[in-house]
Amino acid sequence: MAGKSLSFLVCCANGAGSSLMAQMALEKVLKKYDIKPQKVHHCPLSEGKSTASQYDVLVCAQNFKDMFGDAKDKGVTIIPLRNVMSAQEIETKLKEEGIIE
Repeated sequence: MAGKSLSFLVCCANGAGSSLMAQMALEKVLKKYDIKPQKVHHCPLSEGKSTASQYDVLVCAQNFKDMFGDAKDKGVTIIPLRNVMSAQEIETKLKEEGIIE
């Protein structure tokens, strides 16, 4: 996936606080690696469940990962996090998935 312009979706329960913080942490990591995403969007789970398959990568809290089985089956990379505000955890998971090198 490295080198491809990817779209990212960041979900949390209500789509306000933690997804915005996770989006900011994600953008910090992408900037560090000079990755210019096609799109980065944060939203509540209700929107994320219906739109996740339109994105390349979905970032969410670990306890929500099982809600996105359909998106995963369609090729979306799911990044479950223990701490959604941790840029370090996001960086580690993106490396594990081959999104950054």
